[in-house]
Amino acid sequence: MAGKVKVLLSKLGLDVHNRGLITVATELRDAGMEVIYIGNSLPQEIIKTAIQEGVDVVGVSSLGGAHLTLGKELIEEAKKEGVKDQMVFVIGGVFPPADAKRLEEIGFEGTFLPGATREQIVSSILKMASAKKKKPA
Repeated sequence: MAGKVKVLLSKLGLDVHNRGLITVATELRDAGMEVIYIGNSLPQEIIKTAIQEGVDVVGVSSLGGAHLTLGKELIEEAKKEGVKDQMVFVIGGVFPPADAKRLEEIGFEGTFLPGATREQIVSSILKMASAKKKKPA
């Protein structure tokens, strides 16, 4: 794949548990990706920043229980702005495993629960970003 994969990471909503996401940011950076971390943001802010920065991947983290509601808003905003098919959307955090399938139905290409390894996260994001870049616009 040509060039570095550019990833935007954010906490979804007002959730303040950021240790896991900061760890993931470091792992992605150490794997050679360009990482932009914007902290807590709402769906419109996340998509606006993703467009401004021209990212390949939007990764959000949720531990506060709003993953389905805010996750759906994020994907709807991406569709409204015409970037859903241009960027990879992934979500991680602490939520019921059964919700992972619902999040994928909403439009997330990847879901990461506690216990996901560095290798699983990094390789999945690289693979998804590469596949998305190869798709004709």
